[in-house]
Amino acid sequence: MDLLKKIGRVALGSRLRMLTDIITRDASNIYKLYNIDLQPKWFPVFYALSGGDAKTITSIAKDIGHSHPSVSKIVAEMIDKGLAEDQRDSADGRNNMVKLSQKGLDLTVAIQDQYTDVSKAIEDLSDKATHDLWKAIEEWEELLKQKTLLDRVVEQKKMREIAQVQVVDYRPEYAVAFKDLNVEWISKYFRMEKADYDALDDPDGYILSKGGHILIALYQDEPVGVCALIKMNDNKYDYELAKMAVSPKAQGKRIGYQLGMASIEKAKSLGARYIYLESNTILEPAINLYRKLGFKEVYGRETPYERCNIQMELEVRAINF
Repeated sequence: MDLLKKIGRVALGSRLRMLTDIITRDASNIYKLYNIDLQPKWFPVFYALSGGDAKTITSIAKDIGHSHPSVSKIVAEMIDKGLAEDQRDSADGRNNMVKLSQKGLDLTVAIQDQYTDVSKAIEDLSDKATHDLWKAIEEWEELLKQKTLLDRVVEQKKMREIAQVQVVDYRPEYAVAFKDLNVEWISKYFRMEKADYDALDDPDGYILSKGGHILIALYQDEPVGVCALIKMNDNKYDYELAKMAVSPKAQGKRIGYQLGMASIEKAKSLGARYIYLESNTILEPAINLYRKLGFKEVYGRETPYERCNIQMELEVRAINF
């Protein structure tokens, strides 16, 4: 118990199981105290049938929030004990109905004193407790309906991994990653073209020496994403956002978004007015990313790429960080 307290919230499931074990053990002894021949795990099903009406397994499961197999197993045990019995649905012979037997109905009368004493004991326990456990359970159940614990853990994992991504300026040791990551995605969907080889084989001569910039996304010190700002000799556009690639093993960490935002911020710090980019609509996630970053479609520019079927621009001065 001391270890579980030390572990804290991570041991939530173990603490709840321990509390459940304590209450279940007492429940078994309480049934014996009142000479009620009922197992604690049967009680939700027993209570659901205590009105005397026959019900389907499905309706019982829905009423008490248990799985269909779980209810089926409990019903079988109660039938074996003589507390319940099968009844064929007269309207639909394919549906098996279940109801309490006469022995089970007799038990609903015999258990009333136990209900009264247990309720008062729990009220006394609640009055002495600082926190209302029943209200807390209801609140947690509602919150977990809105978003499961698994979903919340996935969300926290993603946030932690996103926070570990670092976008840095290009250095010569990242040349291999810059080329390999781009060749990987381009070759998957298209074919490598001359403009690709020019930029990827000689990033210093084709991009950096002409006033461009390359950004590298690092995750746990490993380059997993790359992006370039290529200087343009154009009356309107200052830079082209190009050669963005993210390793498949690092997807889901918003690396593309972080690279895009870092590139826009870099361009803005350099006094850029407009950024231009070219892509292909088959790359739907990438197009959605560009739109999220604020890019809008434009038409009519000459392109060196056969694969280009969409052109977009961003007015940098209109973006506020």
